[in-house]
Amino acid sequence: MKKIYKVVWAKTAENDLLKIIEYIAQSNPGNALRILKKIKKQVADLYYSPERCRIVPELYDHGITQYREMVIAPWRIMYRVVDSKVFVLLVLDSRQNMEDILLKRLMQNII
Repeated sequence: MKKIYKVVWAKTAENDLLKIIEYIAQSNPGNALRILKKIKKQVADLYYSPERCRIVPELYDHGITQYREMVIAPWRIMYRVVDSKVFVLLVLDSRQNMEDILLKRLMQNII
């Protein structure tokens, strides 16, 4: 029997998704709802086999392998698997520089 994982959204990831959907809704509310449903559904499907998604390449280059990402173009959903939970950490636009975003967020949490 396959292991079942619980998918947990971090507040930061929820805020990321909300900002994306609000931005899209300004010009196309129907598309915003469709995108929201698509992202939520695909992320919820991580409850089984979350290891199927790739390790975040920018982190892998630095030897950090515990973070994975699901790509739902043009967005990247970063998460971490711990025991029987999948923690969704970030939802970012793939056209942005991931290293810059991570550094900025780390600095916000440190200072």
